[in-house]
Amino acid sequence: MIERVATDDAALVAQAASGSEHAFRELYRAYVRPVYWLAHGLLGDPADAEDVTQETFVVAWRKLPGFELAGDSLLPWLATVCRFQAANRIRARIRDRANTAGAADETVPSTVDVEQQVIDADFAGRILREVEGLSPLDQQIFRLCATEGYAYQAAADELGVAHGVVRNRLSRIRTHMRTALRETEG
Repeated sequence: MIERVATDDAALVAQAASGSEHAFRELYRAYVRPVYWLAHGLLGDPADAEDVTQETFVVAWRKLPGFELAGDSLLPWLATVCRFQAANRIRARIRDRANTAGAADETVPSTVDVEQQVIDADFAGRILREVEGLSPLDQQIFRLCATEGYAYQAAADELGVAHGVVRNRLSRIRTHMRTALRETEG
């Protein structure tokens, strides 16, 4: 039996909360890159960022059965879980270094910068709002190329359009996003 999986976050969250691994996989694919880059920004280490990203999705899988999506996107909640996991990782680093005979590493932040987290969450929210204003095809192109890392041809094949369509639309999307985000900063 082929499992039918919805495409919007609320439906995917509900299906994943009911035990649908396929729906959770869709959520993972949609958000693994932004969660990784948030973790990387907080930790500054690719290996730790990968670990925290995986920990974030493990926590999400465990907590989804009692979770209710507050907005249209799961990303703000995942970002919060990621920040907590990153803070735990930073505390573990500090504890490990304090218990070793080696010199302290001054590059490890002593706390998580709450102000930067708020700015990052606000920025992610502004990006999501801008993406929601795009046409359905542009939203799919943005998701595949900017979020999931698809190459132009792979995205074109996935969407059933020409390579040039993806390349040109993504260029316009990026220009639109830069302009819109600059305007909201000022």
